[in-house]
Amino acid sequence: MPTDARCLVEVDGSSAVVRLSGLLEPVAADRVRAALLARLSDRPGPIVVDVAGLRSTDATAARMLAEVRRTVVDWPAADLLVLDPAGTVAGPPVAGLTVYATLDEATAALARSPLAALLALDLAPEMGAARRARELVADGCARWGMPELAEPACIAVTEMVNNVVAHARTPMTVRLAPRDSSLHVAVRDHSRQQPTYAGRAPLTSTGGRGLLLIDTVARRWGSTRVPTGKVVWCVLHAEDEIAH
Repeated sequence: MPTDARCLVEVDGSSAVVRLSGLLEPVAADRVRAALLARLSDRPGPIVVDVAGLRSTDATAARMLAEVRRTVVDWPAADLLVLDPAGTVAGPPVAGLTVYATLDEATAALARSPLAALLALDLAPEMGAARRARELVADGCARWGMPELAEPACIAVTEMVNNVVAHARTPMTVRLAPRDSSLHVAVRDHSRQQPTYAGRAPLTSTGGRGLLLIDTVARRWGSTRVPTGKVVWCVLHAEDEIAH
């Protein structure tokens, strides 16, 4: 998909490799970032960004790639690896950016990622969607030996899904995956309207408690706009529930 007259993003639907080519100038960085987020939100799993054909006159490429990785690292089974045989993003290390010199090294790292544990479910914005999402969560927690996370994760996914049904009113995809002792849950919809969280709701309030519930059960959560919608995600840790 062309994102700028001088920079091209090539996505192969059958591969996890995304190729950047041409000259990446600061003015094009936001467009390339959006293209990468679109790929990561539309298909589960990590990607390898091949910058062998990319030219960057400053640290623009490294900063942009590191920002994308920070954005998606808490999504279920998502990550961004960099294939950089020519040293395009060489220079001072960029925090959180993992760079490989050969495709074999990048492919080996990709194979170690936890995509095999991912569960996903496409849902329509209708009554019963939250129940089906809870069934997926319960299945995942049983499968991955995380029984203590089933209840808090069901609370979180219920609020995420119900928010789509009530407000976004678009088809959605629920994804979840384990990582060490944590569970990562996300709901991707097709509305760019961001959920609003204003802290604890007054006792007299008749609504607005959904995000408060997510904030209560999850260690981290957030909402990220992508070109055709958004991803709302949260991370739950088993030790938090054991401590309670």
